[in-house]
Amino acid sequence: MAPEEPVVSAVEGRLGELGITLPEVAAPVAAYVPAVVTGSYVYTSGQLPFIEGKLTATGKVGATDGVDAQTASALAATCAVNALAAIKSQIGDLDRITRIVKVVGFVASDPSFTGQPGVINGASELLGTALGDAGVHARSAVGVAVLPLDSPVEVEVIAEFS
Repeated sequence: MAPEEPVVSAVEGRLGELGITLPEVAAPVAAYVPAVVTGSYVYTSGQLPFIEGKLTATGKVGATDGVDAQTASALAATCAVNALAAIKSQIGDLDRITRIVKVVGFVASDPSFTGQPGVINGASELLGTALGDAGVHARSAVGVAVLPLDSPVEVEVIAEFS
């Protein structure tokens, strides 16, 4: 008897159509866990744009020697993918998500940069594409002086599930 193929959720199927595979959950860089379930909600810790355990860009968004807004937006989408991996690690199947309730995005910004909402659109648009109507959410996009490991962006997600 052949082993059963792992079931791929509809959400992961849509990500696959975009060429995205959920990564392993990123190991915490300090004293916390990647996600916590309480009731019917999953709260993720802030997710950095790790790809295969590494940051592919560092620095301030909008700075002359930093990261441009378009790159930062793509990094925010990577943060959202990492958040989905953290959520899956807690609930087992992303199709159980009934709503992304809130996204909070942090952008390490040059003092003159004011495009934080556009940067965090990368995360919001990825979640909308992956989850459809369940991906529509409330959001904050905040400019900050610095983020862990000199990351340009960090995203946290609150998801409701059944």
